[in-house]
Amino acid sequence: MTTKIRMTAKTDANSRSLAPLGMTAKLGMTADRDEDLMLAYASGEAAAFDLLYARHKGGVYRYVLRHCGNAGLADELFQDIWMNVIRVRATYAPTAKFATWVYTLAHNRIIDHWRVNGHTHLVSIDDDADQSTRAAVDALPAARGDEPHVRAGNRELSVRLKASLAALPPAQRDAFLLQQESGLSLAEIATLTGVGAETVKSRLRYAIAKLRAELGELGGASE
Repeated sequence: MTTKIRMTAKTDANSRSLAPLGMTAKLGMTADRDEDLMLAYASGEAAAFDLLYARHKGGVYRYVLRHCGNAGLADELFQDIWMNVIRVRATYAPTAKFATWVYTLAHNRIIDHWRVNGHTHLVSIDDDADQSTRAAVDALPAARGDEPHVRAGNRELSVRLKASLAALPPAQRDAFLLQQESGLSLAEIATLTGVGAETVKSRLRYAIAKLRAELGELGGASE
């Protein structure tokens, strides 16, 4: 059985669709749990995949798009990720949250793409080992109000945020996007990326500080 993926993530990437009530009732009381839905899909319930896809397509698409910065490439990688979900459904085991599992597939697909194309992959030294970088980040002023991704509410800030994300070191960008899009904890992101929780904290701290520095002037002007 093959499920056809409807490529609508780009048009409604800012929303997280809710399951139709009738479909949820059909799948039973456990339909709210992603892991149970994936097990149901592995057992042949195609509607379970539709629910999972509706719940996670927006976040996964944004994660991919903001990594590669190219809509055409993002569509291709996004399709590959969900096709991988379909291919391995029979061997799925709920040893972790479904979100951890699907973002691991997305993370690995991005790394594979960069590796094949000779680009830098998501392996880097611990940023805290760089004394000059630490000093520069610690000297940055604290944020006023919301975090950078929230403050980028108008068009000008959104454009600047896209450029600022692209300028981040890959490992920092990955940690930031995983935190914002996946809903995973720091420990789960650490497991997913194969580094320690303190390294994830460090990467997030540097990423957020750099985004604040880049967006601070525009953010202040909009307040």
